[in-house]
Amino acid sequence: MKIKEIKPEKLNPEKFIKDKVEYISSVVGDGYAINALSGGVDSSVVTMLGHKALGNEMETYIIENGLMREGEVKRVCSIFNELGVNVEVVDAEEQFFEGLKGLKDPEDKRNAITKTFYKDIFGKLVKESGARHLLQGTNYTDVKETVAGVKRQHNILEQLGINTEKEYGYKVIEPLIELRKPAIRKIGEALELPEEIYNRPPFPGPALAARIIGEVTRERVETVRKATKIVEDELAGTGAFQYLAILHEDRVTGMRNGKRDYGQQIEIRCWDSDDAVTAEPTHISYYVLEKMAETITKKVPGVVSVTYNISKKPPSTIEAV
Repeated sequence: MKIKEIKPEKLNPEKFIKDKVEYISSVVGDGYAINALSGGVDSSVVTMLGHKALGNEMETYIIENGLMREGEVKRVCSIFNELGVNVEVVDAEEQFFEGLKGLKDPEDKRNAITKTFYKDIFGKLVKESGARHLLQGTNYTDVKETVAGVKRQHNILEQLGINTEKEYGYKVIEPLIELRKPAIRKIGEALELPEEIYNRPPFPGPALAARIIGEVTRERVETVRKATKIVEDELAGTGAFQYLAILHEDRVTGMRNGKRDYGQQIEIRCWDSDDAVTAEPTHISYYVLEKMAETITKKVPGVVSVTYNISKKPPSTIEAV
């Protein structure tokens, strides 16, 4: 991989911002660009860099794919509107669920999301707008893990030999590709993003689809969405690098009211890490784990079992899919 990482201790945020604003301006020139915002740290930082570089010559979109957390799209739009960035919501829920229908293999699901996102959604937006560039928040870890064969990240394209201009009709601009998450947070702070944005836990591009083992359906997304809300509310004050809920595929035997309840299993993961390259499960008190398990089994329909992951990365990974 030819990209050279800029480590946090070597990063000059002000110089980086200046250089990337100039870079984006020079690449787009007198043209027009589309920006992909999810509300995560990476895409939010790219949005502000693009806004500084292009102003009204950049159109920012957030995709309502039916896979986001509770209230996510509305909250992200509100934050960026306050920052002077107009965000347009694209309703693409039907397209994403249709693309994921019947798929269980993790790579097949990621490929389906990549196709729907880049070809079906943004390919159409770019064509209609006349834009020739798409800005997105690819980071160094995304590239390294994909190229190494650890996990195919949905936003890795050119690094795998995909000619985006030929395949989708636009060139991808990736201003953060030399940085891992800790360095990107520094840039977000320097750009004066709200702390709730630049310091928020990582969230995968495929959203809750990356938290479902097996087929992704509306019903299963709703199950993991409710569990995610409970886990995030409970663990937000731990200072952990990332915390999440995962829905397993196989049903397990449970009991309710003296009868068998053949239900679903949620796995909780919570990680301590500096850069996502390695990670250790956070030492959470049994009381907190027990409280989350009780809340999830009471408030999330169909869930009868809750577990906690205690395997380090490696050999485990932070996300399950």
